[in-house]
Amino acid sequence: MPDINYSEKIPNNVNLGDDRTLQRALEQWQPNFLSWWKDMGPEGSLGYDVYLRTAVSVDPGGWAHFDHVKMPDYRWGIFLTPADAARPIQFGENKGKPVWQEVPGEYRANLRRIIVTQGDTEPASVEQQRHLGLTAPSVYDARNLFQVNVEEGRHLWAMVYLLHKHFGRDGREEAEALLARRSGDGDNPRILGAFNEPTPDWLAFFMFTYFTDRDGKFQLSALAESGFDPLARTTKFMLTEEAHHMFVGESGVSRVIQRTCAVMNDLKTDDPKTLRAAGVVDLPTIQRYLNTHYSVTIDLFGADVSSNAATFYSAGLKGRYEEPKRTDDHLLTGATYKLLDVKDGALVEREVPMLNALNEVLRDDFIKDSVAGVGRWNKVIEKAGIAVRLTVPHKAFNRQIGTFAGVKVAPDGRVVDEAAWARGVPTWLATAEDRAFVSSLMGRVTTPGQFASWIAPPAIGVNKNPVDFEYVRFN
Repeated sequence: MPDINYSEKIPNNVNLGDDRTLQRALEQWQPNFLSWWKDMGPEGSLGYDVYLRTAVSVDPGGWAHFDHVKMPDYRWGIFLTPADAARPIQFGENKGKPVWQEVPGEYRANLRRIIVTQGDTEPASVEQQRHLGLTAPSVYDARNLFQVNVEEGRHLWAMVYLLHKHFGRDGREEAEALLARRSGDGDNPRILGAFNEPTPDWLAFFMFTYFTDRDGKFQLSALAESGFDPLARTTKFMLTEEAHHMFVGESGVSRVIQRTCAVMNDLKTDDPKTLRAAGVVDLPTIQRYLNTHYSVTIDLFGADVSSNAATFYSAGLKGRYEEPKRTDDHLLTGATYKLLDVKDGALVEREVPMLNALNEVLRDDFIKDSVAGVGRWNKVIEKAGIAVRLTVPHKAFNRQIGTFAGVKVAPDGRVVDEAAWARGVPTWLATAEDRAFVSSLMGRVTTPGQFASWIAPPAIGVNKNPVDFEYVRFN
């Protein structure tokens, strides 16, 4: 695997110059991407010099180079992890066979669907976040937002490369469509519902990058097991970049909590009105934001019973999270999984074939990971000597997809009637009033080392730089 070649118009480590037809096709797509970025990327940012990391190799020991760069000049490229010539397909009916370097004809439609759906999420999140730079609570946070944005753009490039290289005319048309859809557009929206929701403020952004980018981690991890080797190698490198996005979310919420707890102790109160008047986000509002973003995100895993998930697994296209560490036969012959259902107004368990429950398996892995992070937020509250604890709502709460679509379930797992649901929603989910209040706190801070009053500074800066480093130059 060569190092990334930055002398080419499109940086890459896939010897793109050896395939002139593919290179020309991608070079024709590139101006359309840049036009999309200028229209839908971070608002007002085209002239900023941003301290960004760029991949210089795919070696885990040191793949990132940091420097100030204008975002439109960022070197988006195509990076795959090294091939393993001995890697067999590790699950499904093709288990033990060599991985595919080209798309098997019988799996063409399903692989294209998988790649397009993943690819569509990447520009969608940039579009959702395009206004946030105007209200960044610090230069440090603005830099982190812009890093997330450019890497989502690179993840789009990763999927577009696969479409162009392996799917011919259909792939080229799909790549164009990825730039034509718009998050929240009434006529041509993004494919998945969560990527059509607005991200209007920084608390929503931190929750998005904690929960929704964590969905990305688990989806990419499942695809990194794929028997289609170019997809597996592409998503393995994407996971390296995705880790930063989740860090931004977890540390961002933690810093909001830290600041809130400090003001609670200074004022010796937990009264939301008093705390809001003091310019911080009260813990009940943080809990409602948590509930909202968590419940929207777990719908992204799809229906709890899915024939598509069974098909993808059996074919060897999409595995489970950490598939090689599983101790079963990786065929799931006769294996079952317990799912939740509703019967006589109560939640009950039922067993279904595991092949049909693989969306739920991945969702449960995500839930365990999410709960662990919320536990770390609670340690911040505990350290401040405050008795309140944040909680993750029940997996059946506020669901729009699968068995629980339309079923009214409280955060504690109780099935409730419409009247109880209506009474509870204002205390369970972020309200218009909550969002208006959080939005009222938003105001851009452009002096290095200064932070908005509602968020604490980070413990350390980026790439061993001080917190007051000039991470963004607002030229």
